[in-house]
Amino acid sequence: MPGPSERESIVYVIDDEEMVRDALWRLLRSAGFNAQVFASPAEILSKELPSVPMCILLDMNLQSTNGFDVQSQLAQKGVQVPIIFLTGYGSIPMSVRAIKAGAHEFLTKPIDDEELLDAVRRALAQDEANLSARAFNAEVLQRAASLTPREMDVFELAVEGRMIKQIAHELGTQEVTVKVHKRRVMSKMRAKTLIELAKMWELIRRTR
Repeated sequence: MPGPSERESIVYVIDDEEMVRDALWRLLRSAGFNAQVFASPAEILSKELPSVPMCILLDMNLQSTNGFDVQSQLAQKGVQVPIIFLTGYGSIPMSVRAIKAGAHEFLTKPIDDEELLDAVRRALAQDEANLSARAFNAEVLQRAASLTPREMDVFELAVEGRMIKQIAHELGTQEVTVKVHKRRVMSKMRAKTLIELAKMWELIRRTR
């Protein structure tokens, strides 16, 4: 089965050393990746990034800024992309800080070609999974938006474990009416089981 490198995906390279940028571009292109290189993070930060698997190879020690600041700016913009930090003089505290801040990997130059390519493959695979999860989450929220207020009430009480009779009593309605609402909730949310419905509710609850 083809991996993200063999489908539509992008590897962004941010490094202010032209020789390094060119070398990374050639390496990535030779491995079949769609690579785009930049001398500064400003170009990435101003771009509307497409919804495809991607990752960023980011030099930790840029002349104009540092990798942590770029990572923070990307996060503020809502960009959730795996970042592979590259540095000429790494340290354990620095790598720990990077990973804690959400970096995918932290590699010290000179970097073995295969080590770098393997890191890129892992990052793209991770981002592909993240994209799928975000797409599913958006779909769940869209389905939830189609529910009526009363259906949402039944939804919440059902996933809390209330029985039909309890829900009817709490909402001041008939049991048969609750059953109808519950069927509609299951149908609109495209849930086959109450467990699936409960998982969807957790997502909805976090966004309310």
